[in-house]
Amino acid sequence: MLNIRLGYELIYQCPQPTPMIMNLHIHHSRVNDLVRPDSMITDPWMPLVSYHDGFGNLCTRLVAPAGRTRITADALITDRGLPETVMLDAQQHPVETLPQETLVYLLGSRYCDTDNLSSVAWTLFGTTMGGWSRVQSVCNFVNRHITFGYEFARATRTASEAFHERKGVCRDYAHLAITLCRCLNIPARYCTGYLGDIGIPAADAPMDFAGWFEAYVGGTWFTFDARNNEPRIGRVLIARGRDAADVAISMTFGPNVLEGFRVWADEVRAA
Repeated sequence: MLNIRLGYELIYQCPQPTPMIMNLHIHHSRVNDLVRPDSMITDPWMPLVSYHDGFGNLCTRLVAPAGRTRITADALITDRGLPETVMLDAQQHPVETLPQETLVYLLGSRYCDTDNLSSVAWTLFGTTMGGWSRVQSVCNFVNRHITFGYEFARATRTASEAFHERKGVCRDYAHLAITLCRCLNIPARYCTGYLGDIGIPAADAPMDFAGWFEAYVGGTWFTFDARNNEPRIGRVLIARGRDAADVAISMTFGPNVLEGFRVWADEVRAA
């Protein structure tokens, strides 16, 4: 077991009072692991209203006043400290036997444009073994196919555009892998959260929230990460949805400038 200190600091400048929806709380599946809660703190103080969205994610509503607003949290969570589960013999389910709650994750969505990649998916992976092996084949392809770079970030890029442009950030890797899986009749959903450099050499770049995905094989949801393409230690989920549009860390309803942005997820060693 290990402890991870994680949190964020967002600084907004707003010319007028601006409603916002924040999707920043640690997912309910990890709440029992919290040693110190991820309480959201605002400066200046303002009323916060929490609710669960249609995917079960805990969201927060607020109205940022005119001027500077700082939103932050600093939590401590216990993690099992082991690499993520690999289940090589997890089988693919025929569509007609899939649980009803998984079916929405077979459909196209804003960034996962399945109609544009169906023929590509079956050409590339139609002869691969179904189940875990097929999902991993998709991850291997996406990992090689896309070149990572923060300078390539674009909020409007779809999976098919990532496929053709062959560049992007972690969300683009996830969107392309999700879309190919859905085209192959494997339910896949988008995830966002914390992923620190635990058990690997530290990256020489500022930390950001991470994007990955889960695929439904072998009767359960398993974590896959097309960008890093290896089991990791200390991944902490914030939210799940059809794609990044469902789990945006913030949605602002008015003009604003994000002047500051920090994220941290660091292992805390015993004294």
